[in-house]
Amino acid sequence: MRRRPSFSASVVALLCVITLAADKPSPVAADPAYQQSFDKWQAELVEDLKQEWLPLAGLFWLKPGENSFGSGPKNAVVFPKGPANAGVFVLDGKKVIAKFASDANATVAGKLVTAAELLPDTSESPTIVEMGSLRLHVIVRGQRIGIRLKDVESDAARQYRGPSFFPLDLSYRVTATWFPSDGKQTVDVPNVLGDVNPTPVAGTAVFKINGQELRLTDLGGDPSRGLFFVFSDPTSKTNTYPGGRFLKTDPVANGTVVLDFNRAYNPPCAVTPYATCPLAPKENRLSVAIPAGEEYDHKHAHH
Repeated sequence: MRRRPSFSASVVALLCVITLAADKPSPVAADPAYQQSFDKWQAELVEDLKQEWLPLAGLFWLKPGENSFGSGPKNAVVFPKGPANAGVFVLDGKKVIAKFASDANATVAGKLVTAAELLPDTSESPTIVEMGSLRLHVIVRGQRIGIRLKDVESDAARQYRGPSFFPLDLSYRVTATWFPSDGKQTVDVPNVLGDVNPTPVAGTAVFKINGQELRLTDLGGDPSRGLFFVFSDPTSKTNTYPGGRFLKTDPVANGTVVLDFNRAYNPPCAVTPYATCPLAPKENRLSVAIPAGEEYDHKHAHH
């Protein structure tokens, strides 16, 4: 016969359950003012996705020399629409010259062009080329130089159903202590392309969730304007974006900064294969689950 657990063993087990439950904060409801602020923030997030990311129609890495482009299938760079033979991108070192066919009707800053040097997104004034509903510009990622294409008539933006968020819970809005760096520190940040980029860090935020001390390292933020984090947690295996989520803050004040995980949001890679998002560095892979902020549908995600 199996022995029943002794009374003392049952009590110990019950105490363990109570202790674990006590470590988890009870959900804290949002007041109307917070809800209004959150709704405004979420609307801005959606608008940014519809304007900048959902319309993306292609990302093409250039090879040295001539890269023909257009909607014809024999081109080195095949656009989803437009003239069959729209022109040639010439990659010379790090410089990109575009030569356009006459029927491409390409314009830069409203002026019709037949050739133009395309300044990349790493410059102060990237060159934006318009061809009908298409918009294109040069991007630089590590040693790669490519053309990012946008279609302002894309169905993806019109059909976007909007993001899905966990219920608001203000227990995941925490005040962290801010520890600035010496200005020389960098963190290796991977991205979806497989690159690893040393990124300057302004410092580290230290805080508690469920009674456990955690820390997040800022990635290129400015304490006087606001910090930026890319982080992951155990929910990334189930119902948040696998590569990690983004989190921005208000400026650091009096050595502290508020981390509102209700406003953790997915990188653009969650909605388009044509983005080149950073992933959470090892320093920002949290051991405690944070069921707050934007969710992600693993089953129906694009791949």
